[in-house]
Amino acid sequence: MNPMRIALALGCAALVISAAPASVRVNDSVILDAGYPRALSEYGFFTGQGVASPSAQLIGYNLQTPLFSDYAEKQRFVYVPDAARIRADTDGRLDFPVGSALIKTFGYGTGTAFRPIETRVLLHRASGWEALPYVWKSDGSDAELKLAGTRLPVSVTPPSGQTQTISYAVPNKNQCKECHSRAGAVVPIGPTAANMDVAPAYIPAFRNRIDWTGKTPLGTGPVWNDAASGSLDARARAYLAVNCAHCHNPEGSASNSGLFLDAQAAGDPVATGIYKRPVAAGRGSGGHDFAIAPGDPAQSIMIHRMRSTEPGVAMPEVGRSMVHEEGVALIAQWISSLPAR
Repeated sequence: MNPMRIALALGCAALVISAAPASVRVNDSVILDAGYPRALSEYGFFTGQGVASPSAQLIGYNLQTPLFSDYAEKQRFVYVPDAARIRADTDGRLDFPVGSALIKTFGYGTGTAFRPIETRVLLHRASGWEALPYVWKSDGSDAELKLAGTRLPVSVTPPSGQTQTISYAVPNKNQCKECHSRAGAVVPIGPTAANMDVAPAYIPAFRNRIDWTGKTPLGTGPVWNDAASGSLDARARAYLAVNCAHCHNPEGSASNSGLFLDAQAAGDPVATGIYKRPVAAGRGSGGHDFAIAPGDPAQSIMIHRMRSTEPGVAMPEVGRSMVHEEGVALIAQWISSLPAR
């Protein structure tokens, strides 16, 4: 039987993959065991070499508004063991059962020219979620565990067309926890019902893996760079929720800042940054008074930190070595639209 050809939307690009034969199965014991597999191939998420042949048990998806990671393209899959189910609450938050895995591969290029750099896996074990980074070999045959992280020289061509060589950072295990921590526990931060755009070929499998008790339709959240998908306010808040709120929430690693950019803080303007003074002034503030100065992005700490790549100033603190010019432009436009007092 010829493998089914599927194109997963990855931002402005598409990665062509081939569905694996149904006889190839994910290794559940490797996901559940307490050890750290040394090679990505031990999980059985992909068959053959590289990422072009995912197991038929994986469900491919994209995010309506993704996290910016130095313009890397991302291939995302979720695995849920047989007979287990994802639960969705009334707000569309997803609870993945023990034995599940989220698999995200970062790379550059499009279609068959896609070159994977790293694959990060989130494993839901009985003890909680475990985050592990794997770096792909130069020949693309497999990826190796890098608990200490690493840096790799990578050439990146952003939408501006000006190619740059960057020191691409693969996070260490503790840095994974820094972003994925909520109330001291590692948790997924990207997939919610509204923000998940499941590839059409995978929708039947996804529906068979979820107990749909919520009312939030799948994949209806704003697309940060698509004006037709929502208002400027909705798109800006969606961008901040994905890129900042994993730390800036009452239970996140930046909770002491008092700046909360998750959806639950939307009713408190100061908590979301509007005319909010920093807890501690310093070079991170850039000499500005407020996280968000409505009507004046140039005087907003948020824009100052988004525009920086300097350690101790740049936000987010990890996960990027470049400025997301298009994201900064969106937030600056949004701040300009806010009425000043």
